[in-house]
Amino acid sequence: MSYKTNHSESSDFGPDITHHWDKLYNYEQLSISKGPIVFWVILVYFATIILQTLSVPMLIPSLMFTGIIGIHVTLYWFSKAFLTKRPWLYFVVQGFLILACAYLMPDGYQPVLIGLFPVLIGQSIGVYFNTFKVIFVCLFIFLLVYGALTYHIQSKELGDLLLFLSLFLLYTIITIAYATLFFKQVRARIRMQSFLQELELTHQKVEELTLVNERQRMARDLHDTLAQGLAGLIMQLEAVDAHLSNRNITRAQEIIIQSMSQARKTLSDARGAIDDLRSKSHSKTDFKEILQEKINRFTNATGIQVASDIRIYVPLADLIMEHSVYLVSEGLTNIARHAQARNAWIDVISNNDCIHIRIKDDGTGFNTEDIGKKPGHYGLLGMIERTRLINGTFNVSSGPEGTCFDIKIHHMKGDSL
Repeated sequence: MSYKTNHSESSDFGPDITHHWDKLYNYEQLSISKGPIVFWVILVYFATIILQTLSVPMLIPSLMFTGIIGIHVTLYWFSKAFLTKRPWLYFVVQGFLILACAYLMPDGYQPVLIGLFPVLIGQSIGVYFNTFKVIFVCLFIFLLVYGALTYHIQSKELGDLLLFLSLFLLYTIITIAYATLFFKQVRARIRMQSFLQELELTHQKVEELTLVNERQRMARDLHDTLAQGLAGLIMQLEAVDAHLSNRNITRAQEIIIQSMSQARKTLSDARGAIDDLRSKSHSKTDFKEILQEKINRFTNATGIQVASDIRIYVPLADLIMEHSVYLVSEGLTNIARHAQARNAWIDVISNNDCIHIRIKDDGTGFNTEDIGKKPGHYGLLGMIERTRLINGTFNVSSGPEGTCFDIKIHHMKGDSL
């Protein structure tokens, strides 16, 4: 009977989270750009004050200009609070604040228009993910710039007006290109951070699943040792009690001797299971020695002769070695409990492609169609489950001439033999 245990699993991080990222970008990427922009606004402020002072010093307008710039910087620094509800209102207020600054500085308005309005356009690129909204912000700002220029530049200076508009347009294009590149890099950084966070959550989930699998493994090992052994002892003690009640002391003594032997066997199996649980990694001990020790212990306990052929040509992963040791151990236990065999053969051969485990005996055999249908065969079911966990194939054939377990595992390479 063949048990195909190959399986594949896929994993993803859930549904599309682009909308969630967009909201995250709106605030995170603007926070990253706060420092450089505030520094730039300060430079524009001093440039405007210097130009105006060199031309015509104006104390009151300069103080008002300073106050408005302070409000502008404050709104920008706490922009997250405003952008969460009405981002359009934020851009309208900031636009009119910049326009007021330009009106207050008749001889120093150029740095204000060229230095602050393009920055506001660049900020809109970081806030909106809609091209039409960004275009609308650009049109609104161009109207404000045009209004400021027509106020400061007389009609006879139309050439100066066109020249300034051309320079403003060029500078705005450069700012938009830079802002687009900058925010793309910021988005990539935030996306990477988001992936790292989800990867950390996935890693924690894997650790939790590992603990669950370890508990299941302990349950299998304890079932195959203590549970079955103690169940047998209970039935034997019940039989002893029945014979003692009937004054059949001789038969009761025979069963007690059998129970003592069974208790020693259960204790030995339990110690073996504890040793397996303690040895989390077989890589520190030679894999061949571990298997040979299992075989020698089996022969000494049962008297069944075992011919072994163990050839390991490539390093094996710890997980593969751990499950392989269990499969061999459980196969030997199955022979001792059920096969009534005189001889057994163990082959463990590893090459570049897979590890091949073959466990054979000359016992009485059993009906393989009963596996999973009738009570019993829990150790065999555990072997099948183990093979499935490491993506292997499990085949069992049984008849009057004996039983053969044939296991193939496409192994992962480890660090050492």
